[in-house]
Amino acid sequence: YHIFKVSFQQNEHEKIARLDKKGNEYLYFLNRSNQNILLQLIVDSPYVRCDGNEIETTFHYRKNHFLHTPEGLKVTPKEHEYLFKTQLKPKKTGLLLVGLGGNNGSTSVGAIYANKKHMTWRTKDGVQTANYFGSVTQASTVHLGWDGEQQIHVPFNEIIPILSPNDLIIDGWDINNKNLYEAMIRAKVFEPELQEKLRPYMEPIVPMPSIYYPDFIAANQGDRANNVIPGTNKKEHLEHIRLDIRNFKEKHDLECVIVLWTANTERYTDVVDGLNMTAEQMLASIDKSADEVSPSNIFAVAAILEGAHYINGSPQNTLVPGIIELAHQHNVFVGGDDFKSGQTKIKSALVDFLVSSGLKPESIVSYNHLGNNDGKNLSEARQFRSK
Repeated sequence: YHIFKVSFQQNEHEKIARLDKKGNEYLYFLNRSNQNILLQLIVDSPYVRCDGNEIETTFHYRKNHFLHTPEGLKVTPKEHEYLFKTQLKPKKTGLLLVGLGGNNGSTSVGAIYANKKHMTWRTKDGVQTANYFGSVTQASTVHLGWDGEQQIHVPFNEIIPILSPNDLIIDGWDINNKNLYEAMIRAKVFEPELQEKLRPYMEPIVPMPSIYYPDFIAANQGDRANNVIPGTNKKEHLEHIRLDIRNFKEKHDLECVIVLWTANTERYTDVVDGLNMTAEQMLASIDKSADEVSPSNIFAVAAILEGAHYINGSPQNTLVPGIIELAHQHNVFVGGDDFKSGQTKIKSALVDFLVSSGLKPESIVSYNHLGNNDGKNLSEARQFRSK
């Protein structure tokens, strides 16, 4: 048995005492009202174990393996066993955003503060309240199964311990020196009344200087680059970012740090032997300040060397083979090749619907009507190729 608590909304509840298989009494609620009920969810499975401060789950993944033989196509069912470990208490976590002062960065930080402070604001449609609608972990439920004729659902963030966005400690870098209040106004995402309520929390936050190599982003971004680490020595830039990560971790006494790239889309970097095919080559290329070492390469390597996880939120090829090998060597998670949001998410949903309906789209054409900085940066061919 593994027991942990789950709170979820019920409809007009009726409390019933029941016995589990070992004869222990527990409380069961029928759905009847609109109240938050705290229940014990008891997982009775040989594949789930509680070991100290961790939940261990064994998962069996099955797939078919195909082999071409002289007799024909041979299919063999294969089974792989995976062991998942989840800590019962989320770590104290810091999030470092590369592109903190951009549309994504300022909006994300503002949204977290709005939720953390339970803010409300007026719009033409009435009073709005901050929420995490649209978040898989914060605003969705998981279907666990059936109890007779009733379906059992529980909130995603209650079934296992998941870090709340409100508990994140956030900082980051940007090539522009506007504080987050000014950046938020420039982004034009939040309503004016909400912007003013967020001002006391956003105005003190000023991004740390970032790395700017003009060749990797569109030339039209040059007028924003007034907050950059001086010089062209990429080894020194790497050490500068590593020191920023270390200071951030020590200042806030963090157990875990995540570095997330939410800055401009870069052009593709060359992937060739001798440059970035191995971890050794990647580090040597940084030492030599090789032209094809991008800013995102520097941030990814700095994160890995400091034991911080790295997530790539733009479509450039940051995670070259050498960086992936380096992450394996340091047992650090790296991942991502673009955020699936906005148009990207809409396209995925539409294509899935169309293909499921028996239609086969050959191409999708879209236009950026927002006029935001992402579209401005993608106006140059090399950056658009990455996208």
